[in-house]
Amino acid sequence: MDRINYAQDIVKPLNMVTGPNGEVQISGFIHKIRVMSGFSFVILRVNGSLVQCVMNESMGQELQDHVIEGNTVSIEGQLRKEERAPHGFEIEIHALHVLSKSAEHPPIVINRKNMSLSLDTNLNYRSISLRHPKEAAIFKIQEGIVRGFRDFLHKNHFTEVRTPKIVFAGAEGGANIFKLNYFEQEVFLAQSPQFYKQALVGVYDRVFEVGPVYRAEKHNTSRHLNEYTSLDFEMGYIHDFTDIMKMEVGFLKYMFELLKEEYADQIKLLDVDIPHVDSIPALKFLEVKKIIEEKYQRIPTDYDDLDPEEEQLICDYVKQEYGSEFVFVTHFPSDKRPFYAQDDPNSPQFTLSFDLLFRGLEVTTGGQRIHDYHDQIYKMRQKGMNVDDFESYLMSHKYGIPPHGGLGAGLERLTMKLLKLPNIRQACFYPRDMNRVTP
Repeated sequence: MDRINYAQDIVKPLNMVTGPNGEVQISGFIHKIRVMSGFSFVILRVNGSLVQCVMNESMGQELQDHVIEGNTVSIEGQLRKEERAPHGFEIEIHALHVLSKSAEHPPIVINRKNMSLSLDTNLNYRSISLRHPKEAAIFKIQEGIVRGFRDFLHKNHFTEVRTPKIVFAGAEGGANIFKLNYFEQEVFLAQSPQFYKQALVGVYDRVFEVGPVYRAEKHNTSRHLNEYTSLDFEMGYIHDFTDIMKMEVGFLKYMFELLKEEYADQIKLLDVDIPHVDSIPALKFLEVKKIIEEKYQRIPTDYDDLDPEEEQLICDYVKQEYGSEFVFVTHFPSDKRPFYAQDDPNSPQFTLSFDLLFRGLEVTTGGQRIHDYHDQIYKMRQKGMNVDDFESYLMSHKYGIPPHGGLGAGLERLTMKLLKLPNIRQACFYPRDMNRVTP
């Protein structure tokens, strides 16, 4: 392969500057040094990836003294093909300039194939542990998930919006909401953008948002965070709630194809098993309870919701019976769903809502919303709510809003299950839970 063309093929993701005859300039961290007989391999970490460079002893001792793990450097050299190296090339170093020096040895070792750290140690030194290629790869793939969400919805005529995270009333209500003193007025951190995205359906018909949400849940489990990123969309003029489910299936198919095409290096590094999504089975809530009881001899203790063990069991069942790692569970009881959930006209004790389960975990909640003003007031009163507290929310209903619905998906949960991580904190740059507000 021609040297210059070969350089042009690989420079973009590694921020390399190319010159004539395969000459390049590249900057990055010295990740690792391997001393050989007569030369050394200098492994650079660039944009979360590794680049192999070769330094000959002839470069001189003074220059070699600056080649220290943790330093950032700019290297000029000759690009040459080497199939055994990362990316299939290496750089013969002609000149090296130190850009910054590491003041101390790092508290953790990040230049081994695996770090083998406890979760607490990983999180305590997060700004350093994230430099490990496998840790960095997690969040490149997470970037791809968000890109897939945005790109697919843009292609389907959705408008991206940004909604407040300091709100006067919570979307879900209850005790799991963070209170703030806001200039001597009690306000809350938003549990979801629900109220605003419903209102904005009246403006753009289809809207979406990627943003933080907050839940003051006193859970200290491997599947809960108190601050996480939600992938939300809301769409108007739906026929029924299955339109929302179809849109999510389309997003998943699009996103997985994007990951395979543009994040192949990260997928290979982490040995990610990308699921096949063509269609996703849907089972009603009561049907799920019956399957669990009959097939697994497990008597349900809660007929309003699914517990974690039941989520895992029904996913095992669907994988065996349908060959799918995803399953929609629909028609959750009205008592468990929020006040804006549309009741099933044929069975008012159930809602036109769903959860999407993936590899044993709920990753999405969605459904059809109440759009009729009088129906919404009636349900709020049924639930003992003070209608006057929701005057601004009800404005959209009062002055007309189309039949609509939407969903919210947890980005960290989706990442966790896709990458088969044991703890959701590993799918968050800087997680926030009951016991952690640093770093």
